Amino acid sequence: MADIAVTEDLFFTRAGLDKDRTLSTVRQALDGCDDGELFLEYRQSESISFDDGRVKSASFDTQQGFGLRAVSGETTGFAHASLLDDAAVSRAADTVKAVRRGSGGVMAEPPAGTNTALYTDANPLPLVPFEEKVRVLKEMDAYARGKDPRVVQVMASLTGSWQAVHIVRADGVMAADIRPLVRLNVSVMVSQGDRMETGSHGMGGRVTYDGLVAEDAWKAAVDEALRQALVNLDSIDAPAGEMTVVLGPGWPGVLLHEAVGHGLEGDFNRKKTSAFSDKMGQRVAAPGVTVVDDGTLPDRRGSLTIDDEGTPSGRTVLIEDGILTGYIFDRMNARLMGAKPTGNGRRQSYAHSPLPRMTNTYMEGGGANPADMIASVKKGLYAVNFGGGQVDIVSGKFVFSASEAYLIENGRIGAPVKGATLIGNGPDVLTKVKAIGNDMGLDPGIGTCGKDGQGVPCGVGQPTLLVEPLTVGGTSV
Repeated sequence: MADIAVTEDLFFTRAGLDKDRTLSTVRQALDGCDDGELFLEYRQSESISFDDGRVKSASFDTQQGFGLRAVSGETTGFAHASLLDDAAVSRAADTVKAVRRGSGGVMAEPPAGTNTALYTDANPLPLVPFEEKVRVLKEMDAYARGKDPRVVQVMASLTGSWQAVHIVRADGVMAADIRPLVRLNVSVMVSQGDRMETGSHGMGGRVTYDGLVAEDAWKAAVDEALRQALVNLDSIDAPAGEMTVVLGPGWPGVLLHEAVGHGLEGDFNRKKTSAFSDKMGQRVAAPGVTVVDDGTLPDRRGSLTIDDEGTPSGRTVLIEDGILTGYIFDRMNARLMGAKPTGNGRRQSYAHSPLPRMTNTYMEGGGANPADMIASVKKGLYAVNFGGGQVDIVSGKFVFSASEAYLIENGRIGAPVKGATLIGNGPDVLTKVKAIGNDMGLDPGIGTCGKDGQGVPCGVGQPTLLVEPLTVGGTSV
């Protein structure tokens, strides 16, 4: 495949690794192990931020290196280096050999599939000149200030990366992937009297910069950030107590990702530390609730042609019509649980060992009309956007802050509120879903998931959901 040719040129021609010697070293290091792989990575990345009418920072970075992992049973030996030469790989092999003993379960086989390209292999960084990127950020600043005299600060940024990976597994399988990733963010602060509020918006994916720097695209992003800021400027204190909550489509799926998705990852369930442990085949959500993790969506931020263990990415149904039907697996946890890997072995970089991680996780749409859902609520909260949150995987308890929310009064959307937090238990919330909208949407391409100190890009999504009841933390009663 084309990716293999590109990565072999990067690592075995330009970097100077001897291909035959590398393969021989990996085979010897992993002989007698249950699993493992050599992960080779080359990455270029850049970031440009614009604040208060000028370029605040600009950076460009190139990284390369390898990580060698050997797995026996539940024990992992891992060594990494930024130096790509035969001697470094050999030293790493001597280190990971210490875990060799084998017999840690049946070797997991990869799912059927092909390495279908899900995104371009073009490097986005040089395709748009630096001067053009700065011009766009400058025009975003001027456009926002010209839209409303209450704008007092504009912060905008463009970030991008181009990652090439080459993987040699213990079973001799070789795989490669080339992954572009770009993102545009804008934050607008407005002031009125002694009150100041902020709104923000971002977008991106595994594409080039073209779609982000187009005038209609960045103007839409600025308009959305400004709209949120002006809404917050008119907000009142959020109420507190148990009430009906309507969650908007798209980005609010981050609550599903955090409160439910992590609990469905294979390592937590193998160790029985998840609220979903030992519940396979049982009802864990209301009828109609179907949750999917899909790494095969074209151009999406969380998508992967292959995961970081060389397994083709897939579509995994986790909850179907309210019944728990699947977990998210890397190779090690799949092997130890007698399951098949799902293409979810992910790592932040060559210096990190892979973990079972989500890709694009979303709830499928239902048949309800969102307007009818809101009209059915006498008193409640309509939460459209979320900021930060905290989740306990063992109990499933979560606290999420809503960055944009409105009162619902007598079936109508009322005043915007600030300071609203949603408090609950992930598995419990799924059982309280009373209506599922027909407007399933994905986030605009801004998600980053953190786990065990590693961050990886991800996607979320959901339709409009009516949940009853849910505890809302606020500043008024």
